[in-house]
Amino acid sequence: MAQSFPSPSTARSGAKDGVLSIRPFRRLWQALSISAFGDWLGLLASTALAQQLAGEDYAKANFAIAGVFIVRLIPAVILGPLAGVFADRLDRKTLMVISDLTRFGLYLSIPIVGNYFWLYTATLLAETATLFWSPAKEATVPNLVPKNKLEAANQVQLLVAYGSAPFAAALFAILALFNSALSGIFKWQDSTAADIGLYINAFSFLYAAFVVYTLKEIPKGAASSKTEGSILKSLTEGWKFAGSSKIIRGLIVGIVGAFVAAGAVIGLARTFVGDLQAGEAAYGVLFGSVFAGLALGITLGPKILGNFSRRRIFGASLATAGLFLIVLSLIQNLVLAILVVLILGAFSGICWVTGFTMLGLEVEDELRGRTFAFVQSLIRVVLILVLAISPLIAAAIGRHTFNIYEISLTYNGAAFTMLLAGIIATTVGLLSYRQMRDRPGVSFFADIRSAIRGELGAYPSHTTPGFFIVFEGGEGSGKSTQTKILKRWFEGRGLQVTLTREPGGTELGSKLREMLLAVETGHISPRSEALLYAADRAHHVYSVVRPALERNEVVISDRYMDSSIAYQGAGRVLSSEEVARISRWATEGLTPHLTVILDQPASHGLSRIKEADRLESESIQFHDRVRDEYAILAGRDPDRYLVVDATQPIESIAVLVRNRIQEVAPSIFKDQLGGN
Repeated sequence: MAQSFPSPSTARSGAKDGVLSIRPFRRLWQALSISAFGDWLGLLASTALAQQLAGEDYAKANFAIAGVFIVRLIPAVILGPLAGVFADRLDRKTLMVISDLTRFGLYLSIPIVGNYFWLYTATLLAETATLFWSPAKEATVPNLVPKNKLEAANQVQLLVAYGSAPFAAALFAILALFNSALSGIFKWQDSTAADIGLYINAFSFLYAAFVVYTLKEIPKGAASSKTEGSILKSLTEGWKFAGSSKIIRGLIVGIVGAFVAAGAVIGLARTFVGDLQAGEAAYGVLFGSVFAGLALGITLGPKILGNFSRRRIFGASLATAGLFLIVLSLIQNLVLAILVVLILGAFSGICWVTGFTMLGLEVEDELRGRTFAFVQSLIRVVLILVLAISPLIAAAIGRHTFNIYEISLTYNGAAFTMLLAGIIATTVGLLSYRQMRDRPGVSFFADIRSAIRGELGAYPSHTTPGFFIVFEGGEGSGKSTQTKILKRWFEGRGLQVTLTREPGGTELGSKLREMLLAVETGHISPRSEALLYAADRAHHVYSVVRPALERNEVVISDRYMDSSIAYQGAGRVLSSEEVARISRWATEGLTPHLTVILDQPASHGLSRIKEADRLESESIQFHDRVRDEYAILAGRDPDRYLVVDATQPIESIAVLVRNRIQEVAPSIFKDQLGGN
C-alpha cells in the first residue's frame, strides 16, 4: 500500500501547524493519548487494589504493591526478543488491534475477579500484549508522517506518554473522593476507586483498538525488517560504546540516578501517604505531583537555565533533586510533602531533559542510535526495579519511633527508603558535577550571580565536529615548535589541519597582536588588555576556528582562552573567574578537546628569549603567577589537560602529545591516526 503523505502545500501547512495537522497521525495520537492516560490510571488502581487486598498488614501491603511492579517488569526482560520477532512478521494493524482488545479484556476482568492471583496474572499478560503492540506501533508511525516530521511525531508521543500521568492521578483522586456518590448513582455496589480506575483503563484500550481498526492509512503486512533485540542485548552492546567516554558514562549514571530519585517517590507514594494517615485521594495528588514536577522541569528548565553550562546544570539539578528527596523523607505533613515532591520532580525533569540533550550533542552520529537504545533500555529496567524494590525495602525496615526529649517521631520503612534513595541521588549528582564541569576558573555560584545580574557569564554552548587542540605555557616553552611538529604528523595521516595562534590568527588579530605585544605600547589598563584579548579571540573563533571545525578539520592553536586566565587573570592579579567568563562568552563556550600545557620554570623559559616583547618583559613574579595558574587549571580538569615537562627533548614531548591525542581523539579520527 502506498504511503499517504500530504501534498507540498499541505506539508508547508503542517510545518506551521505541527505534526498533529496530519490527520491519520493525529487520530493515532489521540488513541495513544487515551490509552496512555488509561494505563497510568490502571497503574494507580492496580497498586491501590493490591494494598486493599493486603488489609491492615504493613509489610504485606508493601510486598503486594511491589508485586504489581515486578510483574510489569518480567515480560520486558524475558519476552522482548520473541515479541519483536512476531511484530516483524505479522500484520501491524491486526497485531495492534488484537493487543488492545486483549488488554481491554484483561483489565476489565481484574476488579471482577478481585484476588491477588488474577491481579498479577492479568497484569503480566497485559504487559506481554504491550510488548507486541509497541514495535508494531513504532513501525506504523513512519508510514503516517513524512521523514522531516518524524522527530516531532516522536516528541508529541513522549509528551502524552508521560504528560498524561498527572491527569490520571487527578482523576484517581477525584474517584477516591466521590466514590460513594458515584457508586450510588451508577449502582456500583462495593466498588472502590481502584475498581473504577481499572474499568476506565480497560475501555481506553477498547477505544484505541477501534481507532486503529478504522485507520485505513496503516499499511497492511509486516512491520520494519529491523529486528528489535532483547533488553539484555541492548544493554550489552550499548555499554561497549558508552564505556569508551567518561562524559557519556557520567551522563548515563546521572540519568539513572535521576530515575532512582523519581522512581523511589512513585514506588513508595501509596505507602508514604498511608503513613501520613491519608487516603487514596492524597495518593493520587502525590503521584500526580511527581509527574507535574517532571513536566514543569522539562518545559521550563531549558528556558530558564538555557545559558548555563549543560554539564554543570546536569549534576547540580540531580544533586538538588536528591536533597529534596532527603527532605521529603523527614516530612510528616501531607501539604508540605506535595510541595516538596513537585520541586523534586522539577529538578529531576531538568536533569532528564539536560542529560538527553547532552547525549545527542556529545555522541557522534554513527553511535547515537545505539547509545540511546542502551540508555532507554537501562532506564526502563532501573525505573521498574526501583518501583518494585522500594516497597520491599520499606517493608523490611518496618516502623520505628524516636523519642527526642518530649517529642515522639514515628518513621516508617517508606521514609527510610526515600532517605537512602535521596542520599544515592545526591552523591551521584555531586560526582557528575565534579566529573563533567567544563568551566575552569568559574565557580557555579559565580555563574548564578552573573545570570541574575544579567552579566556576560551566560553563554550558549555549541558542539562542533572536527578536533580542536590547544598548546599553552609560559614564555619560551616551545609551543610554536610543537604545533608545527603535530601539524606535520596529522597531515602525514591524510587529515586536513588548520594551524593558528592567538593573538594574530586573523588580519584583525595581527594588528591587535602588534599593539598588545609592542614594547612601545607601554602600560595598558589590565581590564582593557583582557577585553582586547577577548575581542581578538571572539573574531578568531568566528572566522577561523569554528569554520575549520565545521569542515571536520583538525585545528591546532598556539594559545587560547587559558592564556587570558593565566596572564590577564593571575598575572595581572585580576579575578580569574571574571576573565574566564568573558572569554567563554566571546567564544560561545567553544572548548578544546585537549589542552597541552608545556610546563617549565619561568626563569628557564625567559632565559631563551633574546629580544623580549611587552609581556615577556614583565617581572619574574608575574611569570611565576602565570605558571601557577596553569597548574591550577590543569588540576581542576585533568581529563582535558596534558601537562608536559617542557625541559625534555623536543621529540620526547611530541611522542607524549601524540599518545594522549590517540586517547582523546573523536572516533571518526582514530582509524586514521594509527600508531606513532
